Amino acid sequence: MIKRRSAIEPTIGHMKTDGRLGRNPLKRALGDALHAVLCGAGHNIRLLLKKLRPLSTFIVWAIKGDRAMNQGAHQLAAG
Repeated sequence: MIKRRSAIEPTIGHMKTDGRLGRNPLKRALGDALHAVLCGAGHNIRLLLKKLRPLSTFIVWAIKGDRAMNQGAHQLAAG
């Protein structure tokens, strides 16, 4: 139990500072619960975007590289 808690505490600290978990604009117990769930969802989305960033960079690079090769081929054919 202690190992699991020590693994989760840095994540909660990160969500408090960067994920706006510390300040709750929602009212009552339901608002507290919703705010915690939404902060967790936002944290998971940030993690997914962090993992997908290299893939999207590669896709953009591949598209631009393909266009540059096609433009070079058209210039050779026209010249």
